[in-house]
Amino acid sequence: MPKVKGTYETIFIADLSLGEEGVAALVEKFKALIEKNGTIAKVDEWGKRRFAYPINDMNEGYYVLVEFESAPDFPAELDRIYRITEGVMRSLIIAK
Repeated sequence: MPKVKGTYETIFIADLSLGEEGVAALVEKFKALIEKNGTIAKVDEWGKRRFAYPINDMNEGYYVLVEFESAPDFPAELDRIYRITEGVMRSLIIAK
C-alpha cells in the first residue's frame, strides 16, 4: 500500500549574523532536505523582516516559507533538524 502524503507548510527564520552566503546556504540546505523527503509546491522567501520583539538580542531575521507534500512522519524529523541546526532562530510546521 502506498504511503499517504500530507500537505504541509513550514516557515523558519534564519539568523542574519550568518551573513548573506550563510543564509543562502541554510535556505538551500532545507530546500534540498524537503525535496529529498517529499515534493516542494512553493518556496516564498520573504527576506529580511523586523521582529515584533527581540529574539536572542536580535531585531531582525530572514524569513522563508515553504509549502510541501511529504509522508506524515517527515515533519517531526524536519522539526528535529530545525532545532539542532545552528542559525535557525525560530521555525513552525503546520499541516494544511
